[in-house]
Amino acid sequence: MTKDRYVDSGQKNALSSLPMNRREFLKGMGILGGGIVVYFSLGDPSSLAITKRRGPLFARTPTDFNAFLRIGEDGRATLFTGKIEMGQGIITSVAQIMAEELDLPYDSVDMVMGDTDLCPWDMGTWGSLTIRSAGPVFREAAAEARAVLIELAAESLKVPKERLKTRDGVIFDSARKENRVTYAQLAKGKSIERQLKGSPVLKKVSEYKIVGKSFPQRDALEKVTGKAEYAGDIRLPGMLYARILMPPAHGATLKEVDTSGVNIKGAQVVKDGDLIAVLHRYPDEADKALEMVKARFELPKTGLDDKNVFDHLVLVAPKGRKVSKEGDLKKGEGLSSHLFEETYLSGYVTHATMETHTAVARLEGDRVTVWAATQMPFGCQANVASALGMKPKNVRVITPPVGGGFGGKGNNPEAVEAARLAKLTGKPVQVARNRAEDIFYDSFRPAAVVKIRSGLNDAGKIMLWDYDVFFAGEDGSLLFYEVPHHQVLSRGGWMRALPGSHPFSIGPWRAPATSNNTFARESHIDIMASKAGKDPVEFRLQNLSDKKMRRVLKAAAEKFGWTPSKTPSARGCGVACSIRSGSYVAIMAEIDVDKETGKVQVKRVAHAQDMGQVVNPDGAKKQIEGCINMGLGYALTEEIHFKDGEIFDLNFETYEIPRFSWMPEIETVLIDAQDSPPHGGGEPAIVCMGAVIANAIYDAIGVRLFQLPMTPERIKEAIKNSKA
Repeated sequence: MTKDRYVDSGQKNALSSLPMNRREFLKGMGILGGGIVVYFSLGDPSSLAITKRRGPLFARTPTDFNAFLRIGEDGRATLFTGKIEMGQGIITSVAQIMAEELDLPYDSVDMVMGDTDLCPWDMGTWGSLTIRSAGPVFREAAAEARAVLIELAAESLKVPKERLKTRDGVIFDSARKENRVTYAQLAKGKSIERQLKGSPVLKKVSEYKIVGKSFPQRDALEKVTGKAEYAGDIRLPGMLYARILMPPAHGATLKEVDTSGVNIKGAQVVKDGDLIAVLHRYPDEADKALEMVKARFELPKTGLDDKNVFDHLVLVAPKGRKVSKEGDLKKGEGLSSHLFEETYLSGYVTHATMETHTAVARLEGDRVTVWAATQMPFGCQANVASALGMKPKNVRVITPPVGGGFGGKGNNPEAVEAARLAKLTGKPVQVARNRAEDIFYDSFRPAAVVKIRSGLNDAGKIMLWDYDVFFAGEDGSLLFYEVPHHQVLSRGGWMRALPGSHPFSIGPWRAPATSNNTFARESHIDIMASKAGKDPVEFRLQNLSDKKMRRVLKAAAEKFGWTPSKTPSARGCGVACSIRSGSYVAIMAEIDVDKETGKVQVKRVAHAQDMGQVVNPDGAKKQIEGCINMGLGYALTEEIHFKDGEIFDLNFETYEIPRFSWMPEIETVLIDAQDSPPHGGGEPAIVCMGAVIANAIYDAIGVRLFQLPMTPERIKEAIKNSKA
């Protein structure tokens, strides 16, 4: 049709980075026979009026299209996106957004995710960014598609488009409702491609029928019944299982290796530079074969262990970067009647995902296909292509459901290893880390140190706040309490650690930096509240003018049934507040502490969260509950012990993660803010868990813990020292 907008030649050139040209791309998917395709971009500021919403993380996004939406001849809509599903629920919430703006039933929207041949480039799925940053773009694309359908319907029904309404995949004349046409009828026989330009008219929140309603996660049944196929479930004809030689410590140097003793029938040994592997058609036989490999390593002597690493970090830290500063610290000190100075420590933590790092690779001619548990399919594609000396267009990465990521599955060396071995053996290869390997090769949440010096006047107002964070990063370090004289410095971080700072790899871990900074800040706030003789909630409100934070704190207190009291009160109740991914959170907990064993049992938790517009309340609450559960681990037990690069916690025998018996009663409040932009929901609830439990421990037994995790041994030691 002559009035339809087609992709111009400039856009065709922009699409050249895809594995195929545009027409081959669509033809290969079998969708050129009919349907309406709308392209939209997450990266080109000229294509959408969302520049302010995107934030700095999108600066690296190229200007070619990132996703497209197709209205098929059956009337169903399909979204193709490089985002992936790892349990956070976007397979459901994004489908809700699309169904809402398309005026389609929720069940009529399909999702194709994380396939580098089918889904255009995407930077990855992390940082609680999908709904708050990509969600608005998905909305506009769906609204554009609806506008396209209305234009086509106006021509088909021969009525002005202003008279047309949409409902459940049907377009009808508002003056004569029997005059109607379905999306399916409009899409049949059409092959229309459109590039999203401008900003289409979006629905008002008051018109929502799907967004804001609770829907069960659409892949839940497959996952709980075992039907879902993860990367480790992929089986290909002739596939070999690979077991790879692992060094005994980080920094160890391989001096010699002897594979002559490998006498398992059918075992294949591969030595390719730094890659030494044994492969077999049965995984247990590959395990046996690996045990027969004799290797000698030279071990490093770093002198670092989990006890002295904090002094090391302070010693090697770079000059502090000023995150914020207001007033004059000396003046603030002079205005303070009481001064406080404390140091807070957080150890290394591993991701401990249920699914270990896993990948399967198959080489066919000049193309390789990789099934990988990855948060960054296109990053994985680039890494594999580089390792094999291939062009990225010859590498296809398919992302099955991912069994947890938490920031730990952005780098995928196992995919590179599987691809290298597939090329060397000529057969499909699976590399699946066992738990020890998964922990050893993990990029840990970095150990961190926070030093705080603060001051309080006689009226209970905070006058001074001098905050110095070493290697955690600055996220969550900004002060939301009212303090006239304050400064925040950040020295290094999980993104900017200097070489030699850490004895092994570090990286993002669910809400990187914010949990460390929240533990330090909210513990310190409680110390000042206790000195002032004030209830910790009352003290926070007295020093808070931020309306959102005051609202969530009061909502949590109401849900919890908070009774004001000075601390310690022997009740075992704690409170903590924070901001993460744009979401405001306040959390309260009631605990029991066994003074003889040092064991903490969290009995109940009340959590209030203002995350702006909530797409799927049921999904949001599941994320909150998951965060609270996972947060019990870093707060109470999770910590990597090491010496000279050797990791001592390589399984759950010593690296203790939360158990079902630990789970408290959880009550959740989602603040009604549907007219506000959506904010992140996958991380905010976890950041307060260390602080709220530390504060509850102090309230219960009058002992303050300054290091995470607050293990039974540390609690008993603190009790002992308090009596000395």
